[in-house]
Amino acid sequence: MLRMIDLRGRDHTPAELLAAVPRATSARAEALLTAAGLVADVAAHGEAALREQAEKFDGASGHEIRVPAAHLDEALAVLDPKVRAALEEAIVRVRAGSAAQVPAPSVTQLAPGAFVHQRWQPVRRVGLYVPGGKAVYPSSVVMNVVPAQVAGVQQIALASPPQRAHGGRVHPVILAAARLLGVDEVYAMGGAGAVGAFAYGVPTLALEPVDVVTGPGNNFVAAAKRAVAGVVGTDSEAGATEILIVADDTADPRLVAADLISQAEHDEQASAVLVTDSESLAAAVLDEIGPLAARTRHAERVAAALGGPQSAVVLVDDLAAATAFSNAYAPEHLELHLSNPDAASFVHAGAVFVGPHTPVSLGDYLAGSNHVLPTGGQARYAAGLSAATFLRPQQVIEYDRAALAEVREAVVTLAEAEDLPAHGEAVQARFPA
Repeated sequence: MLRMIDLRGRDHTPAELLAAVPRATSARAEALLTAAGLVADVAAHGEAALREQAEKFDGASGHEIRVPAAHLDEALAVLDPKVRAALEEAIVRVRAGSAAQVPAPSVTQLAPGAFVHQRWQPVRRVGLYVPGGKAVYPSSVVMNVVPAQVAGVQQIALASPPQRAHGGRVHPVILAAARLLGVDEVYAMGGAGAVGAFAYGVPTLALEPVDVVTGPGNNFVAAAKRAVAGVVGTDSEAGATEILIVADDTADPRLVAADLISQAEHDEQASAVLVTDSESLAAAVLDEIGPLAARTRHAERVAAALGGPQSAVVLVDDLAAATAFSNAYAPEHLELHLSNPDAASFVHAGAVFVGPHTPVSLGDYLAGSNHVLPTGGQARYAAGLSAATFLRPQQVIEYDRAALAEVREAVVTLAEAEDLPAHGEAVQARFPA
């Protein structure tokens, strides 16, 4: 079910490790071409394009794309009390975790009368995407909305695909979660088209363009963010999910297998990778994973993900090699099943889950961390969704006359060195002879 990659026996350069990383590269390339076309169609044809895409991809037609308030109220009224309680607990925990991500304003005094104020300004309006194809993700409503609220965003719009099983409405649990959080601008639109609608606006739906688009999804949603980059801000490309488990011979093979399967059930393109220096553990995990995968509800989807080119068991010589491979892979989710885990050594990961009692599933719902994370190796340079995603650092500079006089000569000197004399003259104008 899982292919084997044996990297033992010699040292590998970072470039060689990158080449060995299991990735579904062709699927990502195809997704970008398709997503760019869908986004362009929505930019050009608005609501008509959204309806055409809904019928083609979601099997929905004639539905209300902008969700009426009554639908939100109805969904919350019939929400299972246990689901509501779990969502409310998730909201509390994610709100606390997000609040810790908001930097405090500061003031730096460079000299008497010379101040630089550092402040963090929220964006005005955001579009948050919640997937709804193969599964229902009310948890993603929480993970998107709460950090935006904590950051101080004033206008929050949310989109999720129309559901054929619900007459073209957004799934009622998604609607209920939105209502719990006080979000009333919700759209029944999915995939790359939804990202395009947020970026360019749809006048017939009274959907104004947003400043930032965030949220997880499949590879088409991730690619659509790339297609609108520069038109709007985006978070990282949180595409098809990934789990990388680094384990030694002390790991429980049953737990490792269960955690690989838990992420594989998201999507056929999900990546599940085990890296270990223990051949016996690798064999034990493979023995466990077959029967466990066969018994799970989404066995066919899990089998496709585990059997794809993006999933593997990787054998390495030692923990140092495992660490180097993990840092090259830069996984969305990293689990450490090690006798003496050193999370500080694993510098490239969307989120790190330490120890046998910290599965990725915990982070998906109730850890207090955010589950919208970079995929496809972007964790080398991109961060997961947070309150900071919706904040812009902004400097406010304030000098009095004496403070400007102190640096007057230096400004003029540098202006002349750059052949921009008017820059210096603008300073000199403040000190008439």
